[in-house]
Amino acid sequence: MAEKNVHIEIYGTEIVCASCVNAPSSIDTYEWLQAAITRKYPDQSFTIDYIDIEQPIENDRQKDWAQKVQEDEYFYPLVLVENEVIGEGYIQLKPVYASLEAHGFIPKND
Repeated sequence: MAEKNVHIEIYGTEIVCASCVNAPSSIDTYEWLQAAITRKYPDQSFTIDYIDIEQPIENDRQKDWAQKVQEDEYFYPLVLVENEVIGEGYIQLKPVYASLEAHGFIPKND
């Protein structure tokens, strides 16, 4: 089991990314990832935050990431695990799971 609380961040906005046709919204991605991670890694400690890039952000590090998304350096939703980019635009579970397992997460046996 992971020994520390892993921090996951989803950056996005209510508007669906113009380049991400048929992809879920950023908030839908946040909710989907939260549910999927909880199912696959029950009782393992993680924090998942949704950061709306259109709203005021007080944390300087988060503000920097949000600005990169706003300046089209990254598509949204942008997913970070421990401040490392794991995916952008159309998010897939496999890279997210791989990152979590690299941080010590152990998947539940089905």
